[in-house]
Amino acid sequence: MKRSEYPRPDLVRDIWWPLNGTWNFAFDNQNVGLNENWFLKLNFPLRIEVPFAFQTKLSGIDDQSFHDHMWYHREISIKPFNPNKRYLLHFQAVDYECRVYLDGLLVGMHTGGQAPFSFEITPFIKDESAHQLVVYVFDPSTDLFLPRGKQYWKPMSESIWYTRTSGIYQSVWIEEVASHYVQLIKMTPLFDDGVMQFDINVSGIGRDLKIEIFDKGHLVAEQAAHVTALSQRMNIEILHSKEDFEAKTWHPDHPYLFDVVISYGADQLKTYLGMRKVSTKDGQILINNKPYYLKLILDQGYWPNGLLTAPTIEDLQKDIVLSKSMGFNGARKHQKCEDPYFHFFADKLGYLVWGEMASSVQFSELSAWRDLNEWRQIIPRDYNHPSIIAWVPLNESWGVPEIKWNKRQQQHAIDLYDTIRDLDKTRLIVGNDGWEMVKTDICAVHHYRHGSKEDLKTQAKYRFDLATKDNILASRPADRPLYAEGYKHKGEPILLTEFGGISYAITDEGWGYTNVESAKDFLNEYRRLIKTIKDSVAIAGFCYTQLTDVEYEINGLLTYDRRPKVTPKDIKEINDLI
Repeated sequence: MKRSEYPRPDLVRDIWWPLNGTWNFAFDNQNVGLNENWFLKLNFPLRIEVPFAFQTKLSGIDDQSFHDHMWYHREISIKPFNPNKRYLLHFQAVDYECRVYLDGLLVGMHTGGQAPFSFEITPFIKDESAHQLVVYVFDPSTDLFLPRGKQYWKPMSESIWYTRTSGIYQSVWIEEVASHYVQLIKMTPLFDDGVMQFDINVSGIGRDLKIEIFDKGHLVAEQAAHVTALSQRMNIEILHSKEDFEAKTWHPDHPYLFDVVISYGADQLKTYLGMRKVSTKDGQILINNKPYYLKLILDQGYWPNGLLTAPTIEDLQKDIVLSKSMGFNGARKHQKCEDPYFHFFADKLGYLVWGEMASSVQFSELSAWRDLNEWRQIIPRDYNHPSIIAWVPLNESWGVPEIKWNKRQQQHAIDLYDTIRDLDKTRLIVGNDGWEMVKTDICAVHHYRHGSKEDLKTQAKYRFDLATKDNILASRPADRPLYAEGYKHKGEPILLTEFGGISYAITDEGWGYTNVESAKDFLNEYRRLIKTIKDSVAIAGFCYTQLTDVEYEINGLLTYDRRPKVTPKDIKEINDLI
């Protein structure tokens, strides 16, 4: 199977070359490759299908054992080659550290397993002849100070911990650009004014910049300027009337999008925009200044044969369609930075997203730097998606296990919040999803102690805990306080952002928070939990655990291969009670 689609659907140029497909590959278990100059020898005995990690079946290798050092090689050529253009080599994601060589020369290095990066290879490419591209990757399998998310540091997956993903696991490609080109586009909706603010960084000055906005194929706005600085700001009015605000804004119920063409000299890009605002007021979340109840699903984004990499982009779209068919209006993408096509489809289909990044397990100054390093790269990639309404830098105190009382770890949570807020002033930030929060825009509560269907005492305690704001704030659903020492609730909306996790096994045995034996029992239990949330006078939204089974964890609404365990419309009828 080959991932051959254009890798960056929200920022498109016309001329590019895909590098997904079969590469030569080698494990370097003795870590001798750098010293022995394997970037010159190219004697790699295995074959791997990029962009699938070697741990996956789709890679063609399917080896889940520890291999921390690995090498990739393939031949590339650019045809037709234009000496007046520049060429960028893009990696959508490589886990975790890598070095890139071309014809034995170091092109560049990158650290961070979830964010895209690029190198200009123009100085290395002189003509249409073949060139040798080599990538070295280091991914420490057992490093607990690494942003690893659900990737287990032990050999075999168990409970909520899954198989690791190492090396190249998103698309690789080459892009042709003009001698002066656009490097970054940041679109910020100034919603109340009906204006979209464009901040555009370019590689060099002295060209004319032009922005054109199209509504269903008709040019409705444009602006141009001669660029004399590397960063240019333009404000363009998009919404002109009350009717525009009612009919042409982006909302999960009507995801209205405008097409955009940005030209800078000979460089041209195509993208789109959505006019959307996210805010909070009186304990509620507002979309476009109106209260909106969040009905999210926890989505791990794993696949049986691809792990963190979807087999096809249609699989990403299918997950959204299935979720919407069950009455969910969005997802919390849990412990991963998702493929750009997921956000693209969420934008198109009207599906809210909480963006998250993989957490570390333990805390150190190195893990703190790693967290901040990746967030600084992730947000610019995903900033323009109207579907993303929140960022989740920490989950359940993972990576900051002593945050309850440790001032340094509390400060790291504040640093994450402040860094993200500096990069993005338009979205909500969930400081530490689950408990022991410090600085946050949402009080995000995890509560799995709902009791089995026979445990009436635990059920009663669950109803009591969620009934009122005071009860929620006083509860300790995982024997942990909701706020760390020295911090308290300041009126932010309260959401139940993990709950349920009911295990209903179709074919395989596995793990869940509680267990049922039939579809009927599952629906009864799900209805009980949703009714408890409905009866609460304080909860402004929820996120159910979870969309799919993943390996040993079998508490999904869908099996691991995306077969519904119960009829989706039955889930929707229950979700529609709220």
